[in-house]
Amino acid sequence: MPDDPPRDDLIRCPWVEGASELVPYHDDEWGFPQGEDVRLFEKMSLESFQAGLSWRTIYNKRPNFRRAFKDFVPARVARFGPRDVERLLGDAGIVRHRGKIEAVIHNAGLVAQIAADHGSLAAFVWQYEPDPSARPEQLLWGSLPSESAESKALSKQLKRYGWRFFGPTTAYAFMQSEGLVNDHVEGCEIRARVEAARGAFERPS
Repeated sequence: MPDDPPRDDLIRCPWVEGASELVPYHDDEWGFPQGEDVRLFEKMSLESFQAGLSWRTIYNKRPNFRRAFKDFVPARVARFGPRDVERLLGDAGIVRHRGKIEAVIHNAGLVAQIAADHGSLAAFVWQYEPDPSARPEQLLWGSLPSESAESKALSKQLKRYGWRFFGPTTAYAFMQSEGLVNDHVEGCEIRARVEAARGAFERPS
């Protein structure tokens, strides 16, 4: 990903308008392919926290989430116990939702089994990348899907493992953010960069 500061004159996806703090995320993170297990687990967890909220809310709290959840290293989070749950419920810097907090801790404990079965969490996730030929030729704002056959399949398989708070809509938002699909819309100047990054990305296996 580039180190250059974001340009203010770029044409971007409409969802970033009026949210200047999201510009670096849009330009340098959203849609760029990710193959590192810890970062994938972090995003899966944050997407679960986002349910019913805006990504802007979660993004602004992301440094606090990383601190509170030990940088989302699954093996560390999996060791959290009841005292940690109470600590997190008292942390005003994050979203204090008991069900979501307990779900992230529970899900962290499943990562090792998924990795054992598939080689890594990344290898498991990337099995659900859609066939590019099945994607729309043009992506227009307002016509982006909220879920897909692949996000439904990903959510269903995770549920079989016992994963919580990760339905098809949450799964699709995760796929958008981690580069399994390129949903930067037509006219967005980041779209071509994301497509190039996806082309150069070595899919985990």
